[in-house]
Amino acid sequence: MSEAIEFLPPRPEVLSRRAAIVADLADLLPAECVIHEARELVPFETDAFISYRRLPLAVVLPKTTAQVAAVMKYCYRYGIPVVPRGAGTSLSGGAIPQEDAIVLGLSKMSRILEVDYANRTATVQAGVTNLSISEAVGVDGFFYAPDPSSQLACTIGGNIGMNSGGAHCLKYGVTTNNLLGVKMVLVDGTVVDLGGKHLDSAGYDLLGLVCGSEGQLGIVAEATVRLIAKPEGARPVLFGFETSEEAGACVTDIIGSGIIPVAIEFMDKPAIEICEAFAHAGYPLDVGALLIVEVEGSEAEMDATLAGIVEIARRHGVKTVRESQSATEAALIWKGRKSAFGATGRIADYICMDGTVPLGKLSYVLKKTSEITDSFGLRVANVFHAGDGNMHPLILFNANDPEDAARAEAAGNEILKLCVDAGGCLTGEHGVGIEKRDLMRHQYSDADLAQQMAVRSAFDEGWILNPSKVFPLDGRPAA
Repeated sequence: MSEAIEFLPPRPEVLSRRAAIVADLADLLPAECVIHEARELVPFETDAFISYRRLPLAVVLPKTTAQVAAVMKYCYRYGIPVVPRGAGTSLSGGAIPQEDAIVLGLSKMSRILEVDYANRTATVQAGVTNLSISEAVGVDGFFYAPDPSSQLACTIGGNIGMNSGGAHCLKYGVTTNNLLGVKMVLVDGTVVDLGGKHLDSAGYDLLGLVCGSEGQLGIVAEATVRLIAKPEGARPVLFGFETSEEAGACVTDIIGSGIIPVAIEFMDKPAIEICEAFAHAGYPLDVGALLIVEVEGSEAEMDATLAGIVEIARRHGVKTVRESQSATEAALIWKGRKSAFGATGRIADYICMDGTVPLGKLSYVLKKTSEITDSFGLRVANVFHAGDGNMHPLILFNANDPEDAARAEAAGNEILKLCVDAGGCLTGEHGVGIEKRDLMRHQYSDADLAQQMAVRSAFDEGWILNPSKVFPLDGRPAA
């Protein structure tokens, strides 16, 4: 992909004060919490969307909400852009900085503050990793439901920013369905509490607005999330089909029948081969598409649910039905799926798309996706959350070949447009960031975008929070 993507022009009044800004930040935070030497800034110049890189002016790593507030108050006073950063696992460029920006990283805010089983909640700092919540409460029979593939590394703050999902979001919902409250630092340093341990709040749903806002309305410093009791049992089952179209149609009919498994994950043949070579999970290699369907509950409940799913699968010509026979086998099945992105990176560079489509259009969109990548002379591996139509085609290319990279970017844009034209949207869980910023007009009218930007301006009139992201650069209100 090209390095020519546009950012907002650096603010000269900020660049000219760099030394003074660094000195002031050092007065606000402990010395180990301020990074400003060029070589030490390199790890923060990009995120998992590695095609674009910019060195920030400086990086701050606060440890407390009060320190976040102090940094925001200072940056607001002097008009210094701030780019929030969790673990840097964003696949849309959401945490890429610019030369006049302070990166505000949450990695040192990694404490679980309270676990309240009576109310089935956990309150955590925003730098806590997704998986660590489930690990902390698992011994007591609870877990935190959203489970992105990057859950070992990604943080709750980043999950809230992108409204992340995961394999089990089909039954349990994405981040917004499991988020009860946040402590957020506004652009001027004011600290506000939205929501809490209760299930609903009076007035506007500001918590719903913040979740998925990509760090443009404030800095989430703490979060209260819902804990769920572990099911009595869980069983993943592999369903192999001759074609992707048959697998897609099967998914549509499963959901249409009223059966809601805990997860339905999809892999096409290239993805199956890539993941099996890495994880040795026992995936069938003689099929064109694979569904991983997980059911949960008592043994009788799982048997009954699976019987209905198998009946539907047979109507769509299923070739293979293989139930996991042990906890080890179940773990391997999920290891293969959750390692898909990393496993693909072993064999090629790739762009991971993130469009969402109505379930009734799955088969159509899968077919058209292959036609699009074929027309650009590229390969694609499809692996995604089939149950809610959140597609993740991985477009394989050579990042060292500028022409190949440009073709991959163009193919990705066409696939995202296809998702919108099929009645879906540009993003299911990765956010807009930089990647989809200039496609927003394909989904929204000028009036729609103006209304969204008006809401953003109400929180951040000077547009200093993550300023080059989400909205097309032209047509923005003057800061």
